[in-house]
Amino acid sequence: MRPVEPTSAAVSGFGPLSTLPGLESLSSAFLRPLGLAALAAAIPVLALYLLKPDPERIEFPAVEFLAGDSEERRRHPALRRLRRNAVLAVQLLAILAVAVSLAAPYVPVSESETVSETVLVVDATASMATESGGTTRFDRAISAATDAATAETSVVVAGAETAVVARRAPPAEAKATLSGLSVADAPGDLRGAIDRAAAVAGEEARIVVVSDFASDDWRSAVASARARGYDVSLRQFARGGASNVGVVNYAFADGSASVRVKNFGDAKATRKVSLGDESVSLTLAPGEVASVDLPVPAGGGTLRLSPGDRFPTDDRLSIAAPDEPTMDVLVVTNDPDRSLVTALRVIRGMRVTVKNPPASVSKSYDLVVFGGVEPGRLLNGTVQVARETLAGGGGVVIQAQSNLSAVGYGDLLPVVPNGTVSDPAIRQPNATGLTADVTFPAPKTAVRAELRSGRALLETVNGTPLLASAPRGPGEILYYGYPDGSSFAHNYRYPVFWKRVVYDLTGRRSLSAMNPETGTSLSLGGNATAKTPSGTRTGSVLTFREAGFYAVGGDRYGASLASATESNVSAPRVGGDGSGASAGDTETTTVPQKLTPVVAGVALVFVLLELAVLRYRGDL
Repeated sequence: MRPVEPTSAAVSGFGPLSTLPGLESLSSAFLRPLGLAALAAAIPVLALYLLKPDPERIEFPAVEFLAGDSEERRRHPALRRLRRNAVLAVQLLAILAVAVSLAAPYVPVSESETVSETVLVVDATASMATESGGTTRFDRAISAATDAATAETSVVVAGAETAVVARRAPPAEAKATLSGLSVADAPGDLRGAIDRAAAVAGEEARIVVVSDFASDDWRSAVASARARGYDVSLRQFARGGASNVGVVNYAFADGSASVRVKNFGDAKATRKVSLGDESVSLTLAPGEVASVDLPVPAGGGTLRLSPGDRFPTDDRLSIAAPDEPTMDVLVVTNDPDRSLVTALRVIRGMRVTVKNPPASVSKSYDLVVFGGVEPGRLLNGTVQVARETLAGGGGVVIQAQSNLSAVGYGDLLPVVPNGTVSDPAIRQPNATGLTADVTFPAPKTAVRAELRSGRALLETVNGTPLLASAPRGPGEILYYGYPDGSSFAHNYRYPVFWKRVVYDLTGRRSLSAMNPETGTSLSLGGNATAKTPSGTRTGSVLTFREAGFYAVGGDRYGASLASATESNVSAPRVGGDGSGASAGDTETTTVPQKLTPVVAGVALVFVLLELAVLRYRGDL
């Protein structure tokens, strides 16, 4: 099948031309409506005729008798005016013909051709799960794509990832590939998939896109493919979803889930938002967005909108949360650092206990913090509790003090103290999980030390560590080199830093980290087996294609859709709902029959006519 020029649909509906007022209607008759801008050449021509001064008449009586009987005087005045303005009229007609030829006029004609190669672009994004008549958009799209398979068929899928799943496969193989596809509960890149299809297609291939076309980002890709000469057929499946209400965004703070719900329909809607034992009722006007905050129960749960609608994917959120909502923190000190204790207590779910040595400690903790301990007062039993905390996968923090070496931390201390240093200059660290977006001030004094084990996260320009972490079995030790009363305690990021310390050392992940959006990926650091909502998957990267709960390496995740674009499932009509589209290896298309040569010939005739008129007038 020969490549064709862009049809009127290509010009009127796709690409930058559709954004210019007036050009959309012109595109029904011209392939390049901008060519009509050449009509502006008529402006200087008219200006020259209007500004040209009239000739001054001077009578010579001695020769009047020679002109008195001339043919010119016998002519009708109207004919004289026509002769004077004939050149202007011919010039304007010539400009008109040239401008029309530049605009590439055409008339649409039908053409049937045999298709041997087809590239199918299948939209598998979340909005294709919208239900109508007992089936989903995706099911109907797969059926149409199967009928469109030809002798050589390539399949490009736009889902959580854009992928070419078949290349020039025979019909049986292509149909088997299509039957094995499933819709993803995630946004996708339909534009990128169409671009990939154009890259895969051969010179004689056609491209068939089956989608609901719920977003507008695909239009430029279609225009580009058609400009390259490919026949691009759009088959839309957009039934259902006219009254969708869904969750378009979610976030977590202080143990609560904050969700934004939008009514995409054209009528008022009421929904109950529930999570665990809590629920809130919302009444939303058309287009209205409302926010709801609900506490996250221990172990998480599923947030639901009820009643549901024809797009169920955005009617629920799968929320993962720790089974134990609280963490026990022990602060061992003879001189409590109020800023530190306050920063720990404001963290939601923290249960902070302060002990003054030599008080005995018996219960287990998730995190033990040492600071301001007087030498000789630290009991071996307290040190043993710290070691047991590390053995259980918890964390230990040791805060610097001037007599650090005399306290008796033993092998818990990851640095070797060697006196103190005044007004040290510090080297700002590279961003890590603990130090990102935190500006650390230089302390007035610091303990001069050498790193015994682990790695320095923050240090002075002379190499003295101010922050250092060292793994101990399944647990981790953090050396905090800022002494009690440092200016860092008054930094607005100070509580944030300690929240990160608690979560990092205890292995507790934030609710935001446990609940990614669908379509995002998680690096597993090597091949690992993950349990997904539809089964198990092994690999080094886990992509959250489906909404639901995942488990990998002892960690649990809840993935959910949060996309206003995907939830806006009321797609504008772009040409049918999959019905009436041609199938098989014969394609009937509307192609432009160019009229440019004819119009260019008319322009040439007008130019020759102008020359003839000038010759007749004696100007040539």
